[in-house]
Amino acid sequence: MASAAIAESQPRPAMRDIPARERLIVALDLPSVDKARALVEALGDSVCFYKVGMQLQFADGGAGLGYARELIDLGKKVFLDSKLFDIGETIERSVENVAKMGVEFLTVHGTGQTVRAAVRGRGASQLQILTVTVLTSLDAIDLEDLGFQNISVKQLVLHRAQKALDAGADGVIASGEEAEAIGQLSGNKLKIITPGIRRATDHRGDQKRVVTPYDAIRSGADYLVVGRPISQAAEPKREAEAIVADIEQALESGLR
Repeated sequence: MASAAIAESQPRPAMRDIPARERLIVALDLPSVDKARALVEALGDSVCFYKVGMQLQFADGGAGLGYARELIDLGKKVFLDSKLFDIGETIERSVENVAKMGVEFLTVHGTGQTVRAAVRGRGASQLQILTVTVLTSLDAIDLEDLGFQNISVKQLVLHRAQKALDAGADGVIASGEEAEAIGQLSGNKLKIITPGIRRATDHRGDQKRVVTPYDAIRSGADYLVVGRPISQAAEPKREAEAIVADIEQALESGLR
């Protein structure tokens, strides 16, 4: 979990502009559209923002992408977590198609060239391009396994955040452990979307760099992505509302 020092850091001014409920993005990492639809119905008005990742996108013969459009038609916001990575021309044309869907966020991997191609592809649409820094399921041992020598997770995250900023990305996916440093690096110009969120009583699962909802917001995260702690809860709506309450508490503590 995040340290007390992180929890006591001052929140970024831009954080105050987003209502607490809109900061929670529920990850629909589920095996079928029917299961995703059932969870969305169970959550009702308590959640307005959903992540549609690769598992759901490819579910039911690719029907998950159609479900993303259905969510938008229902008035929900959608984060399409596709982690695109290819040559510039392919990225640009693919993002042009994604922009027509009306989603809010799209993730891309890769170099500055990839990000610049994605920015060109989204054109004048409202689509926001996010880049992945280091997955919250990875730690220093994993970086060594990937061939990164003599560099810490934080150093790699900040390097990639700087590249994202230089290439025109709107934000980054990053752990709450690095959120404060990213805000300082970018002059608060990058939105910070933080997965790996676990409350004190939650099981970590395959996540390694986790923080609580409160600590993530206090350290500078703008949005929190939460999957299994909500989707596998006995009462998903109650769990979502509890996380929103944690976000509200963090915001209020920064305003005093």
